[in-house]
Amino acid sequence: MRIRMLALTALMALSGPAQAGLQEGLQAAQRGDFVTAYREWLPVAKQGDSNAQNNLGVLYERGEGVARNYGEAASWYRKAAEQGNPSAENNLGVLYEKGLGVQRSFAQAAKWYRRAAERGEANAENNLGVLYEKGEGVKRDVAAAASWYNRAAAKGNARAENNLGVLYERGVGVPQDLVSAARWYRAAAEQGHAAAQNNLGVLYGTGRGVPADIVQANYWFTLAAQGGNGNGAKNREATARRMTDAQRAQVAQMVADWRAKHASR
Repeated sequence: MRIRMLALTALMALSGPAQAGLQEGLQAAQRGDFVTAYREWLPVAKQGDSNAQNNLGVLYERGEGVARNYGEAASWYRKAAEQGNPSAENNLGVLYEKGLGVQRSFAQAAKWYRRAAERGEANAENNLGVLYEKGEGVKRDVAAAASWYNRAAAKGNARAENNLGVLYERGVGVPQDLVSAARWYRAAAEQGHAAAQNNLGVLYGTGRGVPADIVQANYWFTLAAQGGNGNGAKNREATARRMTDAQRAQVAQMVADWRAKHASR
């Protein structure tokens, strides 16, 4: 899986008008006023601030406050990335991986992901792991993929947690360990990662790495389905047919409790 978290970043070391413009732009973006955000960030970016440059790239990539233009997004990301901005390095890598605004190149994607990953950028660590797992832009090395996933997962990156869980479940790149698979799936599932919720449900449904529990299985399948996961929807229906009315009511309450707990997140 790929992550497309395009973080709007703020620089804390700036002073005077540049800092004010960056912060006012961030506040505008947070309230959905991207036109104002663009207006505030543009002069700061032209002064060479890498965070403002990255943020302009985000606006151009998303088409927020400006017309969507992947070429402009790539240009601003590159300006920031060449200054060592890890968010921009990761974001430029995404464009190279997808071929958006630049000629598609997995090698270039791997280059920029690696630069960001070596600075500890969790999204880039996960993305580089994906390239190693698939052998795109780098020689296929699932053990290296597991290592990069582990770095990102240790920072709470949900996609990396799920990806690491998959490797532990399959015993690819790491020794097979279903308990560890369940642990990593759960960490991602608790963050609302729909694929991980389905994967955790499968383990509960089959009693692998966790005790077999159809209520827990259906609970996680339901959350996955509500998150748009097609396999979760199919598995929810399949398990629901084997449950009692009391069990279905229990799941409904569990889902409601989960929603209430995560409503403010």
